[in-house]
Amino acid sequence: MNESLLRGLVPAVIGVLVRRGADFAAAEDAVQDALVEVVRKDVEGPPRDLKGWLITVAWRKFLDAARAEGSRRRREELVDAEPAPGPGETVDDTLQLYFLCAHTSLTPASAVALTLRAVGGLTTRQIAQAYLVPEATMAQRISRAKRTVSGVRFDRHGDVATVLRVLYLVFNEGYSGDVDLAAEAIRLTRQLAAMTRHEEVAGLLALMLLHHARRPARTGPDGRLVPLAEQDRGRWDTGLITEGIGILQTALARDRLGEFQAQAAVAALHADAQSAEETDWVQIVEWYDELVRLTGSPVARLNRAVAVGEADGARAGLAALAELDPALPRYTAVAAHLHEHDGDPATAARLYAQAARSTPNIPERDHLTRQAARLNARLRTSGGPAGQPHPLP
Repeated sequence: MNESLLRGLVPAVIGVLVRRGADFAAAEDAVQDALVEVVRKDVEGPPRDLKGWLITVAWRKFLDAARAEGSRRRREELVDAEPAPGPGETVDDTLQLYFLCAHTSLTPASAVALTLRAVGGLTTRQIAQAYLVPEATMAQRISRAKRTVSGVRFDRHGDVATVLRVLYLVFNEGYSGDVDLAAEAIRLTRQLAAMTRHEEVAGLLALMLLHHARRPARTGPDGRLVPLAEQDRGRWDTGLITEGIGILQTALARDRLGEFQAQAAVAALHADAQSAEETDWVQIVEWYDELVRLTGSPVARLNRAVAVGEADGARAGLAALAELDPALPRYTAVAAHLHEHDGDPATAARLYAQAARSTPNIPERDHLTRQAARLNARLRTSGGPAGQPHPLP
C-alpha cells in the first residue's frame, strides 16, 4: 500500500464524515480505525476505489461507536442517512481541516500534533516517537486538542498565517523516530499549495525546499555539525534548489511580499552561490531589511547583524548587534563570531564557551565548544592571532 497516497486521503475522508454529521473528534477516530482495516486488507489486494472504501469503512466505524454509546435516536437517524457504497465523494474539505487544526484556541504544540494526526494521517505512536514523548502523553494532547475544536464550525474561513506557522514548526523539528518531520512538512505544504495560490504558502514551500536541499551536507561522517560556509556544496540537492527558486520567483512576481518569501529569498541567495566567498551578502542584508520591516522580529535583526558583518565588516556587524537584547537566543554565539572576525580571539573564545553552556541543542553546543577550544589552543601555542575564523553553523 502506498503510504503517502493513503495519508493524503485522510483529511478528505474526515471532511466527508463531518459533513454527514459526525463531530470532528469522532470522525478523526473513525478514520484512524479505517486505516487499520485498509492495512489488513492490503494482504488481499488494495481496494480499487481507495477513497470510497475508506469513507464507507470509516462511516461504519463511526456508527458502531455511536451505537456503543447507546444513543438510540441518533443511531437511527445516522443509519437511515447512510448512503450506499460507491465512488468516493468529490468535495475536498482538506483546506478547512488545515484551518481547524491550526485554530487559534490551540497551543502551538497541540496544533502541531493535531495537524500531523488529522491532516498528515500519522498515528499517535508515530507522532509521540517523533517528538520523543510517551505515547500516552501525546494521546492526551491530541484528545484535548480534538475536544477544543469539536464545537468549531467546519465551514468558517481560517487563518492561513496560523496554518503556515504550524507547518513551519513541524519542519523545524527535522527528523526523529521513524517519521521524517521535515519531509512530512514539505508534503503537507505541497498539498496546501495545490489548493491555494496564496503567495506566503508558496514562500514557505520554497523556504522548506531550499533548506532541505542542504540537509545531506549539514553533518559530517562523525555526526558533527558542519557550518554553512564549510559544507560540501556538491552534496546539495540541485533539483530541490531549482524547484524552490522557481516557486519563489513565481510568488515574488505577484508583488505581495510576506515574511516567508523574504526568508526564502535569503535561502535562495545562499543556495545560488557557488562558494561561501561568492555569497551576495549585500543583497542578503537588503532582504533582512525587508524581513525586519515586515515582522520586527528580533531573530531577523540578529541574523541581519551577521549579514552586515559579512557585507560591511565585523565592526559594522557588532554595531548592529549592540542594538539588540543580549538575552536573545544565539546572541552570544553571534557576538563570538563577529569578535573573531574583528581580530579579538580571546574575547571570541570566551563568548563561544559561554554560548556553548547556554544552548540546549547538543550538536550546536559541541560545535561552539570546539570553536572555543580551537581559539584557546592557538592562543596558547602562538600567543598571537588565532588564525582564520570559522563561520557560524
